[in-house]
Amino acid sequence: MNLSPLAGKPAPDSILANIPRLMTAYYALEPDASIATQRVAFGTSGHRGTSTERSFNEEHILAITQAICLYRQQKGIDGPLFMGIDTHALSESAFASALEVLAANDVEVMIDDRDGYTPTPVVSHAILAYNRGRTNGLADGIVVTPSHNPPEDGGIKYDPPNGGPADASITGWIQDKANELLAAGLEGVRQIPFDRAKRAETTHRHDYMDAYIGDLASVIDLDAIRAAHLTLGVDPLGGAGVKYWGMIAERYRLPLTSVSDAVDPTFRFMTVDWDGKIRMDCSSPYAMQRLIGLKDRFDVAWACDPDHDRHGIVAKSVGLLNPNHYLAVAISYLFKHRTGWPATAAVGKTVVSSSMIDRVAARLGRTLRETPVGFKWFVDGLVNGTLGFGGEESAGASFLRRDGSVWTTDKDGIIMGLLAAEMTAVTERDPGELYQDLTREFGDPVYERIDAAATPEQKKVLAKLSADDVKESELAGEKIVAMMTTAPGTSDPLGGLKVVAENGWFAARPSGTENIYKLYAESFLGGEHLRRIQMEAQSIITRAIG
Repeated sequence: MNLSPLAGKPAPDSILANIPRLMTAYYALEPDASIATQRVAFGTSGHRGTSTERSFNEEHILAITQAICLYRQQKGIDGPLFMGIDTHALSESAFASALEVLAANDVEVMIDDRDGYTPTPVVSHAILAYNRGRTNGLADGIVVTPSHNPPEDGGIKYDPPNGGPADASITGWIQDKANELLAAGLEGVRQIPFDRAKRAETTHRHDYMDAYIGDLASVIDLDAIRAAHLTLGVDPLGGAGVKYWGMIAERYRLPLTSVSDAVDPTFRFMTVDWDGKIRMDCSSPYAMQRLIGLKDRFDVAWACDPDHDRHGIVAKSVGLLNPNHYLAVAISYLFKHRTGWPATAAVGKTVVSSSMIDRVAARLGRTLRETPVGFKWFVDGLVNGTLGFGGEESAGASFLRRDGSVWTTDKDGIIMGLLAAEMTAVTERDPGELYQDLTREFGDPVYERIDAAATPEQKKVLAKLSADDVKESELAGEKIVAMMTTAPGTSDPLGGLKVVAENGWFAARPSGTENIYKLYAESFLGGEHLRRIQMEAQSIITRAIG
């Protein structure tokens, strides 16, 4: 990791996004569908890009939304479509473009009744609440967000009726159809002016805030939080939940202070991330300097990214928790205190999450379901209750209601923040102290992700590796006990390789957007052992992919 000299410092004016230029480019620049970087490309979280590079422009959104309308028709999805947006500069324009197409296609659309922002988990909650008990006329959703990406970026993602991230079969179909429409000069795209679309009979106002906030007691023990008289803090990072926290505090009489209600499309209030970019990553110690600096003011505090699907927990005892540490603590706490959950409910984690979770799950006597990267792999388990909790190493997670039924099927940073308050209230120990308890029981692992260069050809080879391509029998002085190219919990391809020894492991996956591969590694024997794993891992991967 090449650390920028700006990392962790207030953002200087010189790196702020030029919002007028960004908005002009959204409408004025036309993407060329024959150029790969200008086509629609759905990753694990929808299509993302920036207008000045012709990767997120009006034509993309018109084509994507028309493709979603055609997908709905093909699948007989004819209930309302719940639509939310975050606070990125391009989100407002993309929202308007999408609504113009949805209204022209006579789709019943539910937009925020306050003309405000709507977090990703709130859209998931709305879809599931509407569909509960229904077998037809099902709802689905769109969220306009690039998540924690820099201010210049825009994003759009589709949620099918299960309320979670769409799987590859759905996103692949939408992506291909959108690119057909782009290549055809948008022939076949239906569109009406925004003013008419907003006033259309099919466009409805929905009270997202009241519906979601009013239901929070079904998933979090808010009485325990209130009774503990803690001092709690939250930093919305200028995101979609900025107005939610005040209503949560007022409705449930919680001693919760929002450290800032600022919404600014340049996100100039952020401290700069590790690479010199403004990035609203609530798991990054560089981006989270504001809240880290206030840790002694609160018993526990948290932040969420712009669409509030991710969480960052700041404990008075340790400061910002590593995302893997908090996932382990949350799992340990929830499966002890949610007596209404099914006794067979499993723990869900991605293959690149900490092995501390494996040890916690074993002690709890719970099945561990290890999946490929992407929250979509947890959706079915959360819907049917076979998973109590699903979490990603990138600070995204959700879990069941207290009675064992589904809450959301997308990542929910709001409940993960409130859970930190609940566990502090109930145990009288903050999440940092609770993690230290786990290390005394299981050891203190060291975890890191680094990026390594790889050509497009090498990335293709890495994505298709088999265990036979690795000839080594040891990793950092220990016998290799497992080599995985499919996920143990689903048997689906990892799109890479994971190698496991008794006290350490590594996993390598090609990046979908850059000429790099991502190398994840963990050691229970300390930093020196971790470095040895990383060095040997890079040698193993280099030999395997040529």
